[in-house]
Amino acid sequence: MQKYGRTALSNEKKNKVSGFIKNPHRALWRLSVPIMLGMAVQTLYTLVDMVFIGRLGGEAIAALSFTMPLLFFAIGITFGLGSGVTSVISRFLGANAKKDADNSAEHGVLMGIVFGVILSVGGYLLRYSIFEFLGATPDIILLAVDYFSVIVLGFIFQIMNVFFRSILSGEGDTITPIRFQIAGTLLNVALDPVFIFTLNLGIRGAALATILSQFIVMVLFLNYLFKRKQSYIHFRFSEFHFSFTLLKEIFRIGIPASMAMIIMSLGGMVFNRLLIRFGTEAVAAFGIARNLDQVFSLPIMSMANGMVTLVGMFYGAGEYEKIRKTWYYAISRGIFIAISIGFLFYLSAPYIYRIFSSEKEILRIAIQYTRLMVFVYPFIVISMITGRIFQGLGRGLPGLILTSLRVVFISILFAVFFVIYLQKPLHYIWYSNMISSVSAGSLAFVWLRYRLRRLEESSS
Repeated sequence: MQKYGRTALSNEKKNKVSGFIKNPHRALWRLSVPIMLGMAVQTLYTLVDMVFIGRLGGEAIAALSFTMPLLFFAIGITFGLGSGVTSVISRFLGANAKKDADNSAEHGVLMGIVFGVILSVGGYLLRYSIFEFLGATPDIILLAVDYFSVIVLGFIFQIMNVFFRSILSGEGDTITPIRFQIAGTLLNVALDPVFIFTLNLGIRGAALATILSQFIVMVLFLNYLFKRKQSYIHFRFSEFHFSFTLLKEIFRIGIPASMAMIIMSLGGMVFNRLLIRFGTEAVAAFGIARNLDQVFSLPIMSMANGMVTLVGMFYGAGEYEKIRKTWYYAISRGIFIAISIGFLFYLSAPYIYRIFSSEKEILRIAIQYTRLMVFVYPFIVISMITGRIFQGLGRGLPGLILTSLRVVFISILFAVFFVIYLQKPLHYIWYSNMISSVSAGSLAFVWLRYRLRRLEESSS
């Protein structure tokens, strides 16, 4: 019975891969919608978490805003390497190389353990020095360290969950990770008010709720993958063979993606240093407004993540023309979504932000930011989707170059030039973001179109 069940599941998964290749538009939504649902729940948690912490005051929001780039730094490294694992697995499955896909997944698990330990220990030892370097005031440092000291000890749980999700995404299963993520997020939302207010743990309670819920999610993944063995990918560590070539391929794709996220994280840290010149309110407002940006990013990132798996399978099967057609399809739908959400945010921003804070200056700055950034949402769509397609093709370097251009060479340089050298007001920092988004989106489109044309010509 057990052997028969596994064979039936294997055939089902093989049919899924074939179905993805035959109907790419339907496959894109089949991959994206479950991701979107999970990200919606995660975004809801982030917003609810900000609401609860907002009740502790503006300094608590600012402390969380200083912490977020650090968390993004750690998770960014993991997501980048996870993208490498997803890309490698999907391409092996597209080429019907099942054993290589299994071995890739086993490498992913071991990488998760190693990086989880390194980031947890390193983050905890450097926690005070980091916030001092970022320019946080003494009062904010105390709150930020309270939160970060707890959350950093649970890095291993979050990092392992990212790798497990990447493995399942590589085989085209985006539903199972989302189910587990929804369970963890709902638990997190339920625990937040208990730990923050009932147990009077404050901002530390929010961190404790997060790591506890992530631990439960990790247990669910372990049960699904190792005990019940319900995935198409099978783990046989007794047959594991270390492959430097395979590890090199994962790093070749994942390191540029990780570096891109690290650059974005460092960009957030630099922005916080610039914003603190305008007061704690500016840092808090930026932290709140970025959460609303996450709501916009939700459907776009879902499509972009779905494209990594889809493009990897198309590439492995030699279906290059379908990559271009699916790219155009995803961008057109993404831009329509961006315009719709941007219009809604422009009108409703004053009402939305009152949920998070009652401080007038925080509200004014957050509204100003959103009413400028919505105009470049379409360019952000192009940049997000295109960067992930490069990853699906096994090319991580273009995404790194585009991110470096957007964050370092345009956004940060313009912001520093406007604020420090020209002594311009706060909203010029938002202008620098807008300029960088338009530039990166335009270059990404031209670059990938050229790359796909070359790919199609080489196969004809």
